[in-house]
Amino acid sequence: MKKIEQQFTVNYRFPVIFTRDVFNINNTALSDVLKAPGEKKNRILIVIDSNVSEAMPGLIEKIEKYSKHNDGIMEFVSSPFIIRGGEACKNDSAEVDRLHALIDKHHLCRHSFVLVIGGGAVLDAAGYAAATAHRGIRLIRMPTTTLAQNDAGVGVKNGINAFCRKNFLGTFAPPYAIINDFDFLTTLPERELRSGIAEAVKVALIRDRAFFDLLYNERQKLALFAPDSMEKMIIRCAELHIEHIGMSGDPFECGSSRPLDFGHWSAHKLEELTGGKIQHGEAVAIGIALDSLYSHHTGLISEIELHKIFSALEDIGFDLYHWSLSWIDINSALKEFQEHLGGELTIPMLKGIGGKIEVHEIDTVLLKKCVNILAERSREKESKKDYGKFTDAGETGLRTILP
Repeated sequence: MKKIEQQFTVNYRFPVIFTRDVFNINNTALSDVLKAPGEKKNRILIVIDSNVSEAMPGLIEKIEKYSKHNDGIMEFVSSPFIIRGGEACKNDSAEVDRLHALIDKHHLCRHSFVLVIGGGAVLDAAGYAAATAHRGIRLIRMPTTTLAQNDAGVGVKNGINAFCRKNFLGTFAPPYAIINDFDFLTTLPERELRSGIAEAVKVALIRDRAFFDLLYNERQKLALFAPDSMEKMIIRCAELHIEHIGMSGDPFECGSSRPLDFGHWSAHKLEELTGGKIQHGEAVAIGIALDSLYSHHTGLISEIELHKIFSALEDIGFDLYHWSLSWIDINSALKEFQEHLGGELTIPMLKGIGGKIEVHEIDTVLLKKCVNILAERSREKESKKDYGKFTDAGETGLRTILP
């Protein structure tokens, strides 16, 4: 027998840029990125989230003006492709097929660029298309949501949903560059703005106590989406994600652990069970509450720490229970989570605020008890709201309701 063993290392390097008004002709963030390859003119296919194009009707004209100003380094191969926003683009492979067809039609090569402007789902789907055409076309991401700017858009994963499973098809393909324009956030509804804050709470809980304390202390400002608090939150959250990807020793998740997915095993099931009606960040907030409660009942965090976690999430504006949580088959969901990664079951749990441990066995009876606690807690909160409505009616109204 003869054995030849191959070993090699591939270095990846890409910038994550924070700016404003990225398509202002005086802003060089994008043009500097496109100058880096040293090629005379870069051919670019632009993909825009339909939600973004609707919210910013003058965006395409502004992009065209920017292109003309930088005619020496960029060439748009066609009008922007408007892709369906939200999970719709990930649930239907037709969107990826259309992107592949455009890449073929315009003869883009591996030195060409796909520039994607949109939320996390659009970045995932378009990124998957770019990564699988010619085995990889250069990808520039422009995240437009809180969740995409601080989490989904700054990583190395792309994917679409299949077989009723989130991200069943996908790739690990680092982008060429990421450009975060804070001005995109001004177009978002409150629910979208809030959703991404859950990922910041998550990463703070497992990696950075000081960051969690900052989020806790500024939770009222975050609830009002104060720009200074939001921008600090986004930048620090992105830094922690990038640090983990670059320094964890497992950027492409070859092992059995996904430490940044604290609270995610149940969050993914909530999204699936509700057909995406619960947004990812909203589901993550519930997942954080559930796994924090489990961590408390297994002696990993104190009651005071649990109270601070719940207060931070609820004061920011998250509900910590949804009826679909009680529908989850816990054993099946944990098995699917394990299957997605391979190896033994590995679930991150808290060890104090700012730390984590990886557990390989879950007490499903206790976990179900935690679900019931969240359900009962939610019912009590709703009852208090109803009682408040009754008392607002005045003493006369109270007499007709209370004995």
